Amino acid sequence: MEGRVPEGLAVVVDAGGAVMVWSDGARLLLGFDSADVVGRPVTDLLAAGLPESTRRHVADGLRWAGEVALRHRDGDRVVVRLQGTPLVDADGGRLWLVTGTAPAYRAGPAEPATLPLWDLALAQLPVPVAVYDRDARLVAANETMTEVMGRTEEEMKGLTLREIEPNPPFDEYDRLQRQVLRTGETLFHESHGKAPGEIRRHAWSMFMSPLKDKTGAVRGMSATVFDTTEQSWARRRLAVLNEAGTRIGSTLDITRTAEELAEVAVAGGFADFVTVDLLESVTVGDEPGPLPRDTPVTVRRTAQRSVLRGCPESVVASGDTTRYPVGTLPLRTLAAGRASLHRPGDPELRGWVASSSARAETVARHMIHSVVLAPLRARGVTLGLVHFLRHRTAEPFSEDDLLLAEEIVTRAAVSVDNARRFTRERRTALALQRSLLPRRPPRLAAVDVAYRYLPAGYGADIGGDWFDVIPLSGARVALVVGDVVGHGVHASATMGRLRTAVRTLADVDLPPDELLTRLDDLVVRLDRDEGPGARGADTQSGQVGATCLYAVYDPVSRRCTAARAGHPPPALVTPGGAVRLMDLPAGPPLGLGGLPFEAGELQLEEGTLLALYTDGLVTAPEHDIENGVGLLCRALGDRAGTLDETCDRVLRTLPAGRPADDIVLMLARTSALDAGRVRSWQLPPEPSAVARARRMAGQQLAAWGLSEAEFATELIVSELVTNALRYGGAPVELRLIRDASLICEVSDGSSTAPHLRRARVFDEGGRGLMLVAQLAERWGSRQTATGKTIWAEQALPSGRP
Repeated sequence: MEGRVPEGLAVVVDAGGAVMVWSDGARLLLGFDSADVVGRPVTDLLAAGLPESTRRHVADGLRWAGEVALRHRDGDRVVVRLQGTPLVDADGGRLWLVTGTAPAYRAGPAEPATLPLWDLALAQLPVPVAVYDRDARLVAANETMTEVMGRTEEEMKGLTLREIEPNPPFDEYDRLQRQVLRTGETLFHESHGKAPGEIRRHAWSMFMSPLKDKTGAVRGMSATVFDTTEQSWARRRLAVLNEAGTRIGSTLDITRTAEELAEVAVAGGFADFVTVDLLESVTVGDEPGPLPRDTPVTVRRTAQRSVLRGCPESVVASGDTTRYPVGTLPLRTLAAGRASLHRPGDPELRGWVASSSARAETVARHMIHSVVLAPLRARGVTLGLVHFLRHRTAEPFSEDDLLLAEEIVTRAAVSVDNARRFTRERRTALALQRSLLPRRPPRLAAVDVAYRYLPAGYGADIGGDWFDVIPLSGARVALVVGDVVGHGVHASATMGRLRTAVRTLADVDLPPDELLTRLDDLVVRLDRDEGPGARGADTQSGQVGATCLYAVYDPVSRRCTAARAGHPPPALVTPGGAVRLMDLPAGPPLGLGGLPFEAGELQLEEGTLLALYTDGLVTAPEHDIENGVGLLCRALGDRAGTLDETCDRVLRTLPAGRPADDIVLMLARTSALDAGRVRSWQLPPEPSAVARARRMAGQQLAAWGLSEAEFATELIVSELVTNALRYGGAPVELRLIRDASLICEVSDGSSTAPHLRRARVFDEGGRGLMLVAQLAERWGSRQTATGKTIWAEQALPSGRP
């Protein structure tokens, strides 16, 4: 029997599942009087179990719609399309208003045997089929099509799709049907949407085929519809999984990796809102310890993403910390180490939601109806927890979705752990490197110095760039910039060794070219001593390499002597604003061994700006080193501002975004010691020169207002001049320099270096340098072009500049 559902079909069911109200339309449909069903369980009226989706919606207290098989009073099975709407009674209990707005089909006596089998096949085909005439008006539809459309065949006959359902996407279907009727060609179309009266979105695959007579004329068309919702969901799940494999972990940054996880899950349609909470120790790169059982766990909201702008569902801002109290669902999920699926009716989830008024409010406001919690675990270590939530997607998470969430999170966890390990090593390397670099520029009369150091950005380890400012004897200063091959802790450690070696060699006062030669020997020995075992069996020798620039500036003569080993030349800016590169022989990189280094010398005007840098400053993917050097020179040409402001201007001009390699920039503006602060005398090679030297030194100290230092200085001058006359040779020169300290220098024509020795009781000599060492703060010697210079420094009397 086939009939219509009366207009007034309505049933009210209480919270216990008993019928409270039975309408006249329900009586006409099922044959039961009100007295027969009121107070009885509504399940007595079911001829078959409720569909799974309907049961889930009922359990979650959500509005539902679907086909339900009911039992007629005479025993027949009646299929009705019903809608269930949740209500609340006066006591706050849940009621259900169940209405029937779709056609019902009652299985009555068998159809006449004369009904053609072909018609039976079409009528009972388990896929929706409809036939339309030449004007795209419905001629016939099988039972499955009427169920999908929510209307009887009689209601739809003679109408176009646009007239049957004047809403998208049926207007598009109507257009496509007319195209088939016009062209006579079969058309395949895929779409997504809700069937009339449905809550869940479906995926449909439609075949629209022309119906032709024997002459080939199009007489009408047929439409066959396949519900491919499950296949579509499966494809979406595979697409999300594939996207997770390709997008998550593109960098070695913990925060960015967490953001990629959230973006993949939301953009792929898997979840409507995703949060990633990481243990605080993980966010800083530390190894997380075992989860405590009896204390709350603090996590940091590292990433979150929503289909709604601004993540209005969030109760914790990105970057903020929150706590998982003892006994709560998130902490139990972390401890269990397994993903779990929850709905608002679950007691555990209800308790977690109720523990925060803000959380309870957002769940109610956004109607969050399905939640998956998945721990981030990698290599046996728990890193954090991911929340997947749905509120705009009507379909709740399924068991298949739970497996997909676990797979996504498992892949992401490895990337997060890799980023954590990288962060730890990067932090260690950065701390090591910064501990080996100068903390602040020294105050020197020879130069004013400012510098900037920028570590490499994401995707690259800390490199081995270094710089140094080394005070030398005679008020001179050494400026050093270097770059070790490679990245990471090993490069930073090698950098520290080379920097220490440069300082040691500078203390010996070696010329720049000879210093680089000694440093090259050291790098060769390091490479030989470490061998491939320290760097990996497949690593070639020569990997412990470096570049270096070593420059010495003398504020008395205003001469700068420099040598470079495979390093970019320094840039010079004259007081007039002219910018050029210092012409220096290139020299091989350190570590090749056996190749010579050459030094260049240049007279500088007072106020000249020297710019020393590593190649990370002038190389970038968007330009080569020549263009980078040109940009550097243009930025240096603007001499406005202090040295620090110039450093910042250069860095703004050159690198774009985070640098791919470490950057060092050191600026030094030269000064000159005027004649009033330097005094020198040529001494004859005779014993009387000692007394003369003492007298001239005393007079000069008096002129400088340093009479307090006269006694110690005369003793130092006496001993140094005596040694020069006795063990050295002509020419002998005495020089006094008033700088941050009082410097006494005696030069002679011998290259033999002096050394302290212990004089015995009855020895007549051997105590001169010992006396100098006692009177001076520091002393030493350096080689010159004509011999050597012995120098001694004394602190200026208190309060004297």
